[in-house]
Amino acid sequence: MEPNIRTGAGIVWRMSYNGHVAPGGPPEVRELADLTITKLSVGPMDNNAYLLRCRRSGEQLLIDAADEADRLLALVGDAGLATVVTTHQHWDHHQALAEVVEATGAVSVAHPADAPPLPVVTRTVDDGDTVRVGECELEVIQLVGHTRGSVALLFRDPSGHPHLFTGDSLFPGGVGNTQGDPERFTSLINDVESKLFDRLSDDTWFYPGHGDDGTLGTERPSLPEWRARGW
Repeated sequence: MEPNIRTGAGIVWRMSYNGHVAPGGPPEVRELADLTITKLSVGPMDNNAYLLRCRRSGEQLLIDAADEADRLLALVGDAGLATVVTTHQHWDHHQALAEVVEATGAVSVAHPADAPPLPVVTRTVDDGDTVRVGECELEVIQLVGHTRGSVALLFRDPSGHPHLFTGDSLFPGGVGNTQGDPERFTSLINDVESKLFDRLSDDTWFYPGHGDDGTLGTERPSLPEWRARGW
């Protein structure tokens, strides 16, 4: 069982994590040995934002400042924010980015292929690079197809299973939208298979850009079906 509660910004968090959040609803919090993961649903399209906090240093990192800057900043609280990583360039994943960066002074990180449309980028990262939150390291994995510069972030928990933040490249039930483009779909399914499923264990828990979480083990048997249907 995961530890009981965490408080911040006047909020008392729920005791157990199930990965389900709803627009306007409370966050879900997962306490790992080294990292705290807080998941919040914001607009404009039931987007997931993830606040990661190193439990040793207290440093924080936000994945996708999608919208509702006031709620994201309340989540950050007085602990400050070191970094914001934007998983890809689509407008619904960065509408609060400029306001959050201005309020916190956080470094804004994105892949160079997706950086131009973003309101502020102070560091670019490529496949295989790392981003740190305190003493915890996140591996950057480029997944080409939903967009050219889409990235996932991998935390290899030394005390447990891997944790993977996939943006809009992988969901329970399939890969991200490639707008019916066969070339983009092939690129994305190939990257998802070779860089995620071929490298990571079935107990890898993944956190998508919208909706509920999943595990690679649950989705693995469906890979041939996804490839055959072309989406």
